[in-house]
Amino acid sequence: NKKYFLVTLVLCFKMVQSSEYKQCKNGVIVCRRARELQYDRRPPLPVRVVPAFSQQSLQKDTYTGFPPKSLANDKKYDFTFSFRTYYSRGDFPIAMEFRSVGNKISWKEDIKTLNYHYYLPIFFDGLRETEYPYKFFASKGIHDLLENGKDKIVPVLPHLILPIKNALSTGIPEVICETLKVIQHLVQSSPLVGEALVPFYKQILPHLNMYKNLNKNIGDSIDYSQMKRANIGDLVQETLQVLERYGGEDACIYIKYMIPTYESCILR
Repeated sequence: NKKYFLVTLVLCFKMVQSSEYKQCKNGVIVCRRARELQYDRRPPLPVRVVPAFSQQSLQKDTYTGFPPKSLANDKKYDFTFSFRTYYSRGDFPIAMEFRSVGNKISWKEDIKTLNYHYYLPIFFDGLRETEYPYKFFASKGIHDLLENGKDKIVPVLPHLILPIKNALSTGIPEVICETLKVIQHLVQSSPLVGEALVPFYKQILPHLNMYKNLNKNIGDSIDYSQMKRANIGDLVQETLQVLERYGGEDACIYIKYMIPTYESCILR
């Protein structure tokens, strides 16, 4: 037994002197490698979200977040309406005419003598309205002005692009549908409007590119909104075809540049 005890004591002494082991204060021999592994069991650092294409994206425990998405159904609503302000002050020569077959606007002045540079942009700003009676007066007033404007519309066209763009940016389905109908009427109101609108396609068509696939997947059922022309996807396709027909020779090229998936309705 003494011989076995001496051999064990010598082995323990050699283990303590080696680099792999060390002796604690209480006399217990602990493996140094195990102690190092114990120190390495610290909780991992939380993963941080860093901007893409930055120096931080090269660091450890980081990942780049997704870029912001511009969804078609996101509502970007602005509650500052110049049309509502002008209407509340009584600056418009209009009144409601109640009829049994549907109400309409009664103009207190001859519509052909109105200053289109003043009235038409304000009425186009009312396309964003969703409350009654502002929405009714803005919609009916625009169509009345376009029917009687003819040559007065082309000089005012640059002032109508921003209201149209703001209306399409709201993301409200009823506002988008009404704006698309107004664009179709605007292009057909005068022979010169279609070609004059081509340089402004870069400001209007990106919004149409977002909404062109907003169709209803109803299977074999009936879509009754076709009578009211309330399907955004169909209205976008109709609007693009109207822009191509009345926009001249270069209209299709501009449309294909902004909306590559568009198929020409003329070159078929």
